[in-house]
Amino acid sequence: MVTIDEAEGMLNEIAAELPPEFFHELNGGILLLPEKKLHPEHVHSDLFTLGEYHSNQNMGKYIIIYYGSMIRVFGHLPPAQFKEELRETLLHEFTHHLEFLAGERGLEIKDAIAMEKYRRNRNPE
Repeated sequence: MVTIDEAEGMLNEIAAELPPEFFHELNGGILLLPEKKLHPEHVHSDLFTLGEYHSNQNMGKYIIIYYGSMIRVFGHLPPAQFKEELRETLLHEFTHHLEFLAGERGLEIKDAIAMEKYRRNRNPE
């Protein structure tokens, strides 16, 4: 299993590969938090929040990656594959950031559609 220190190193490596433009107005940076976070709409504790993008007047713009959630979902993977899942999660959150700056909502809509599919599959009528 990848430790939180190893995950932080991986996250730093991934972030270092990104163009500087990605970090424009991301004044709160990238935070790796130790907890796992269940999605508010989870059914039977089966849906975890891997990362979040935040933009608010007091705290600024920042990305959170939940190490505990990443381990819960991908902890069984070898380190190289775990790093790829971490990369995918970080890029997903950066897409939210860049779309926010551009006034776009494409990924937000795509996420809402995925949540609706989850709801239908977990709560069939």
